[in-house]
Amino acid sequence: MIDVGKDAAENLRKLREQKPLVHNITNYVVMNFTANSLLAMGALPVMAHAENEVEEMASIAGALVINIGTLSDPWIRAMFLAGKAANKNDIPVILDPVGAGATSFRTNTAKQLITELDIAVIRGNASEMLSLSGEDSRTKGVDSIHTVEDAAQAAVELALELDAVIAITGEKDLVTDGDTVFRVNNGHKLMGMVTGSGCVATAAIAAFMAVNDNFLRATAFALGYFGLAGQWSAIKNTRPGSFKVGLVDSLYDIGSDDLMTGLKLEVMHEA
Repeated sequence: MIDVGKDAAENLRKLREQKPLVHNITNYVVMNFTANSLLAMGALPVMAHAENEVEEMASIAGALVINIGTLSDPWIRAMFLAGKAANKNDIPVILDPVGAGATSFRTNTAKQLITELDIAVIRGNASEMLSLSGEDSRTKGVDSIHTVEDAAQAAVELALELDAVIAITGEKDLVTDGDTVFRVNNGHKLMGMVTGSGCVATAAIAAFMAVNDNFLRATAFALGYFGLAGQWSAIKNTRPGSFKVGLVDSLYDIGSDDLMTGLKLEVMHEA
């Protein structure tokens, strides 16, 4: 275990002080949940996917989330427009390849985004990451049929290939830039029973990245914070519906000092 609590606490403090705008091109299923969660964290969410405005919106954001959960051709065009505008303005882009491996449409779109845009962070489940790495992997709809450990080596290799941070979320999260590997030991099993929890984790990473240019640490801190919120919610909420509400409340309630003491990270300096 390493003591990164102070850095994580400072990241959360800056987020709430600066209130960064997080531009989300995300799916219909999670828009409301994501927006409310970002507000609870202290960020300012915007859900904008019209081709007419995404370049302008991305250019003024602190970070851009591209989430392929409910794809259509106009949305794909908007993703490329927004991503290129963000790249031009040095705004970090995070990709959530929801369901990559389930269909060729999703998989090919995710791979094209990775090829044509400068992606700072990719967050997904194990099966999604294996599909992006070229492994013969399929998801069960948008759910993983692999464990984090199954995809650990592929994550390291993909991070080195893309010069990006790769985050695989599951029972215990893994975050790597190809050199350093963080294991995030916060979280609760009920998070897997709430549709969109992974998408909100991606948005949390974007919020932390918007105020911390060490994207590896920002990603690990955000996942630790989000996992800690799950732990807090589960203390009083033992069923998925109430747990979801409590999760948003906990994102709001957790302070910098709470994150400093509650963060559980392990680090390996050699991948």
